[in-house]
Amino acid sequence: MKMDLIDCSLLQFIQEDSRITVNELSKRLLLSQLSIRKRLQRLEENGVIKGFTVIISPDAIGKSVKAIIQIANLKIKTQQFEEIIKGEKDILECHRITGINSYFMKTAVSSIKQLEDFSNRLSLYGKVNTSLIITSPVSHRISLPKTEYLQPIKNE
Repeated sequence: MKMDLIDCSLLQFIQEDSRITVNELSKRLLLSQLSIRKRLQRLEENGVIKGFTVIISPDAIGKSVKAIIQIANLKIKTQQFEEIIKGEKDILECHRITGINSYFMKTAVSSIKQLEDFSNRLSLYGKVNTSLIITSPVSHRISLPKTEYLQPIKNE
């Protein structure tokens, strides 16, 4: 999809605050509200914007034990494992990866006991390696297109 610097700025503003209003975006980008709506709609239709969401602090909701879980040597088919994982509400992210491990997951639970129970359940499906997250110096980073993908700005 072709984007310009205005699209890039729009993406930055909505990633910083998904509750920002079209009126505020219009003021910041010096465009009409109609132009902002059209750009947002085009970005959504082209799959650049996949949705608008809120970031919740796991600590604030009693899930202070965070971990990375890696699974290797799956004992079942990948599709079957993925269906099982989709049903696990404590999995924040799950990625199928290359290399020795098959899957890389991030979880947040309320206790070490809950993490142990979850790891034990996963061990039915393969070799489990669990690592506690001590701190996350980078999380929820804003992602913008590379400048070589940007097009000149057209007058609106």
